[in-house]
Amino acid sequence: MSGDANSDRVRVAAVQHAMRAIGAFEEFATQCAHGVAAAAEWNAELCLFPEFLTTQLLSIPRQDGRSASIGDLEAHTPAYRALFTGLARRHQTTIIAGTHVYARGNKLYNGAHVFLPDGRVEVQDKLHLTPTEVNPWALTPGEQLKILDLPFGKAAVLVCYDVEFPELARQARARGADILFVPSCTDDRQGFHRIRHCCHARAIEDQIYVVTTHAIGQLPVDWMRSNVGNAAILTPCDIQFPPGGVLAQGEMNIDQIVVAELDLALLRRAREGGAVRTWQDRRADLYPLAY
Repeated sequence: MSGDANSDRVRVAAVQHAMRAIGAFEEFATQCAHGVAAAAEWNAELCLFPEFLTTQLLSIPRQDGRSASIGDLEAHTPAYRALFTGLARRHQTTIIAGTHVYARGNKLYNGAHVFLPDGRVEVQDKLHLTPTEVNPWALTPGEQLKILDLPFGKAAVLVCYDVEFPELARQARARGADILFVPSCTDDRQGFHRIRHCCHARAIEDQIYVVTTHAIGQLPVDWMRSNVGNAAILTPCDIQFPPGGVLAQGEMNIDQIVVAELDLALLRRAREGGAVRTWQDRRADLYPLAY
């Protein structure tokens, strides 16, 4: 559904995408299209999928019989981009289609692809890589944090591990972002809680909304065999918001979609008149403020 660019309210959806073995790209496309269509039925103006969404394509049997490797995802880039470009246009919904490992030059990047209803595609590369992404996958970290001008305002994407570095969220907030989107993929509950706790911290520190979701399910692909987590839509912890800072969340490890409405005007009022003002009250006399 189309959102009103002048509205102070935006409805967002986060998909707990179930990773499972498939036989062809069309099965992946059908599963993703279902998630976007369900979000659109709830009048969501943005639909978020989890990190490493397209690793599901590595489970497609190869004709040469060898096991697929992370670099094989590049062959799916045209079809992936065509799929989500079409879905964004059809439903007039902005889609953060998780992340996809793609090639730029002779290097591989883990990029969050943002598909807008007008056909534009923005890519936010992951800036901090986990040990597995460095070795054996040999991915390359991105070099800049982008601020996205979305139909409903400014936002930024921090890919999974990136949210564990508060400097990035500070930069996004200073550059006008009101919402952080955090697509994630974790293989155990410790990893899930590490990301979740950091999402809460970023929402409190920067007085910002955070929307996150995780891949779930089991995939017969190296380093992707276990996927644990849920989706959540998080707020600052102040009187204007739910006491625990959770506007909505899904059940752990269940294939479902979480939807909530973000009130941007309320966020601005909380920044000025809340119980605390963590952004305004930073102290440059005690520590340097980069932003």
